[in-house]
Amino acid sequence: MIDSPASPTDTEVAAAAALAGAEIVRARYGRRHSRIDKGAGDFATDVDVAAEEAILDVIRGARPGDAVHGEEGGRRGAVDAVREWLVDPLCGTLNYATGSHLVAVNVALRNGPAAVADPFSGEVFLTDGETAWVQYDADGYGQGQTDVRGRRVADGHASGPVARRRLVGEERLAPTAGTRLVDVNLDPPFPGAPAFRAVDLLAHPGFVERFRPRVVSTTLALAWVAAGRRAAYVTDGGDLSGSVHFAAGIALCRAAGCAVTGVDGGPVGPEGLGLVVAADAETHGLLMSMIRGGGRSA
Repeated sequence: MIDSPASPTDTEVAAAAALAGAEIVRARYGRRHSRIDKGAGDFATDVDVAAEEAILDVIRGARPGDAVHGEEGGRRGAVDAVREWLVDPLCGTLNYATGSHLVAVNVALRNGPAAVADPFSGEVFLTDGETAWVQYDADGYGQGQTDVRGRRVADGHASGPVARRRLVGEERLAPTAGTRLVDVNLDPPFPGAPAFRAVDLLAHPGFVERFRPRVVSTTLALAWVAAGRRAAYVTDGGDLSGSVHFAAGIALCRAAGCAVTGVDGGPVGPEGLGLVVAADAETHGLLMSMIRGGGRSA
């Protein structure tokens, strides 16, 4: 239960912030939203902006000296701040705008605790940097509520560092490849091409024999790998360790014990390329052999 003391932990702050953003995402679902064009077909909505402000309110209340880097507002806070929070207030904006529930709210302290909240299932996936677990809402967001400083948050901005939730349970995340489901991100850009193309992986004979493909471009896919609901997740890209889109999911998967590398097999970091996250070493090895083998049979 997130019922924070006077000095909440970083994990509690991450959870409270993610839940504050998730409440706004859930409450405004199904309405007509204004769009903010970002170019190249990408856009944000007024919900992205409102959710980010709610998240910032919580972090500022609990950690006023920290910097925050939000997808919509960029970096805010003291230039010389030692600590930085990475925030994606609505991961899966296109899904959300078209009426899909496949979205997440991400909050991560760089190199520290992180939270991924599912606005519609009532789940929040958490890591303190060492272990990873999921907490469940008692009634789901449709009936339950989140309080910040004792005030209900529904369709406005939250302010304050703590959140209280009625929970029915909490369980450790346990990755497993048993589902055989692998999410592959097909969104551009594709910096790994021509050496690596995600679409080639889907056509690899060995992939078809061993796995079942899914295409979900949201942090939920990474949380699902950590929770044993997916066998793996693959995406192209550069250094994703400091990305507001991926930092929270990577932290969850590492803490849960998943195999985490770039598509080149190297560490995820400044020199990294993309991301391959698998429930276990065997599944990771199979995917890496297919990636390195291109379209040839395994």
